Amino acid sequence: MDIGLSKEQIKMQDEVKAFVDSEVAPFADQNDREEKIESAVIKKIADRGYLASMIPKEYGGMEMDMMTIGILNEEFGRVCSSTKALLTVHGMVAIGILRWGTQEQKNYYLPKLARGEIIGAFGLSEPEVGSDAKSIQTTAIQDNKSYILNGKKRWITMGQIADLFLVFAQCNEKPTAFIIERNTPGFSTVPITGLMGARASMLAELNMEDCKIPQENMLGGIGWGLSHVCQSSLDYGRYTIAWGCVGLCQACLDASLQYARKRKQFGTHIRSNQLIQKMISEMVVNIKAARLLCYNAAYLKETGNPDSIMETWNAKYFASILANKVASDAIQIHGANGCHSNYPIERYYRDARINEIIEGTTQMHEVMIAINAFRSI
Repeated sequence: MDIGLSKEQIKMQDEVKAFVDSEVAPFADQNDREEKIESAVIKKIADRGYLASMIPKEYGGMEMDMMTIGILNEEFGRVCSSTKALLTVHGMVAIGILRWGTQEQKNYYLPKLARGEIIGAFGLSEPEVGSDAKSIQTTAIQDNKSYILNGKKRWITMGQIADLFLVFAQCNEKPTAFIIERNTPGFSTVPITGLMGARASMLAELNMEDCKIPQENMLGGIGWGLSHVCQSSLDYGRYTIAWGCVGLCQACLDASLQYARKRKQFGTHIRSNQLIQKMISEMVVNIKAARLLCYNAAYLKETGNPDSIMETWNAKYFASILANKVASDAIQIHGANGCHSNYPIERYYRDARINEIIEGTTQMHEVMIAINAFRSI
């Protein structure tokens, strides 16, 4: 197994880094304050093809390999967690359609998603349902050649601006996936603001009141919602979040190194302080470990190894916990300055906390990792 990057991947990494540093990073603090991503920034991301990283070329996508997709998400996560979230949920919708859609669904929706002509959002969580996804309360009842959906979804990333929603509902008491377009009668969204971190993720509540969609908008079959469609999309989501956490950790490390070089206390730079050096060294080593876990998951996905699913759980679990530890230490290194919005560390700290909840909480990861460990004995 070669865990290094190829020349092509290094070139892409340099290109993405230059793009996010010039086109995304300057707006990160503004995004956080205003709780939105400017449409002009989204258009630039779409024009570069980054929204289509996972979509095959036959549908107008970039068809990146899994390692390159990881690099893309790491670089976006390094500068703005909310903008990285756009890549994640848009990709989750595209992956669901790509793997389980009919040829007609693929031909119609994937090119639009690839161009950024439409933005996708993933509608699983509900006001009363989070990790226990099989207990979703949204219903879908067949009515001749249509389905009528009723229910609510909550905490839906990019729900404020998305045009296409991958929604899960109980159909014949079986979780089933459906595609809903924003302009569908009976479908509406309500913005959710005041989030602690990743504030520009433009979350929304989705409301379906006798929302009538064509039967052709079912994705997969009845009862395929969680076991097929959802699991494929969530696996991709966890993978990109793990890489995004590595990027966030790297941002905290970079900021801490810069600050420790110039900050003086007791007549000397704090980089000379052994306790500061201890925190820095732990950051360096643990970030390398998290990145290697992501490399391993990428390799297994690229080779079609089924172990990639559990290794993605491992990577997301470790990287999201680490992001919180690294961000906390970065705050400590910055002292009072780190607690103020004049320094990006304050935003990193809040953003880091979100990653231990989305796409499976830390505790759900611990349950799954432990169960897998017992099965392997």
